[in-house]
Amino acid sequence: MAPRQRAAKATTADVVAEKPRQASSQPAFPDMKSIKDAIPAHCFQPSLVTSYYYVVRDFTMVAALVWAALTFIPTISDPYLRFGAWMVYGFLQGLVCTGVWILGHECGHNAFSLHTTLNAVTGWVLHSFLLVPFFSWKFSHHRHHLYHGHMEKDMAFVPATQPKASRQAIAAGIDWAELLEDTPISQAVRLLTHQLFGWQAYLLFNASSGVGSKQREVSGIASWLRVSHFEPTSVVFRESEAIYIFLSDVGLAIMGTILYFVAQKIGTSTTLLLYLVPYVWVHHWLVAITYLHHNHENVPHYTPEGWSYVKGALATVDRDFGFIGKHLFHGIIEKHVIHHLFPRIPFYKADEATEAVMPIIGEHYVRDERSFLGQLWTVFGTLKYVEHDPTRPGVMRWAK
Repeated sequence: MAPRQRAAKATTADVVAEKPRQASSQPAFPDMKSIKDAIPAHCFQPSLVTSYYYVVRDFTMVAALVWAALTFIPTISDPYLRFGAWMVYGFLQGLVCTGVWILGHECGHNAFSLHTTLNAVTGWVLHSFLLVPFFSWKFSHHRHHLYHGHMEKDMAFVPATQPKASRQAIAAGIDWAELLEDTPISQAVRLLTHQLFGWQAYLLFNASSGVGSKQREVSGIASWLRVSHFEPTSVVFRESEAIYIFLSDVGLAIMGTILYFVAQKIGTSTTLLLYLVPYVWVHHWLVAITYLHHNHENVPHYTPEGWSYVKGALATVDRDFGFIGKHLFHGIIEKHVIHHLFPRIPFYKADEATEAVMPIIGEHYVRDERSFLGQLWTVFGTLKYVEHDPTRPGVMRWAK
């Protein structure tokens, strides 16, 4: 289905993205108070019982899959079928654990409950279980929300402003790099690398963040070594946050120790199959979800002069991933626009809040119902860099 933007009176289900209007007819951006006033007050009130219900539900599925894998897969005599069964387990567990990741994400935004300390402890436990540095991610992710769409200060997927220079690989008088650059096989390799290592690159090197996103400047080799999410004195964080970065590392160390003792009990290879394969899937989904939320042909970025919080929050897109998105990924794909406007709204109230703000945000709302995975391939291959929009000062549009 071709994308189109929403008319103000349509229902959410009717909306898919379309090319935005030019500056002469583009509606003004609403203010945050007008948007918030349209949302029922109870949408901002998370339920502790409901939130913990989803934690128990998801961990019940995690435990059931682990039990089934350990009980039945070793009984498969054929090694190829046994390996295939482990891969199926890893895929399914990856889906469920992505849901666990998202519940930790709710904690990081204090959308899990009204109790800040409980949110912090719960989020730390959930993310440490997945080997995610909770507080480190929480702080950088908060700044991503605070400066979303800002070409200098955003913390995630800030686009290039010029085409990437081609590398020369000449053999027999042929520049093979240029010849293969836009072929499906080349894109497949680059996309696979992006999905496998994007999360780790972000944690270790602050990859894809804006040039002004660091809390203090460093130069030389320190610009590579002092930007980790694991170092308490990293320039990604304020000095006052160092103790929390350390606590994030403690959570990782505890989980690493648990995995070590599990490996002593059931074997290293079985432990890797139980944990590492789902881990790879979880962070594939995390990168794909984040990438597609913030990369769309009709969604702009902004220069420092053109940016505002409302513009940045609305510079994202709701997509659709069917049953998996709604029930395993807790609607994070389908209701991301409202999440960027008000990240403290719990996911199970995002549908109602989205409908409530539709008359206010109108044609600034973008939803794309095309295939989620199909769009991952298409967007990765077509949206290369942004350029100044000559009709809208302060706006960076995707180069065609």
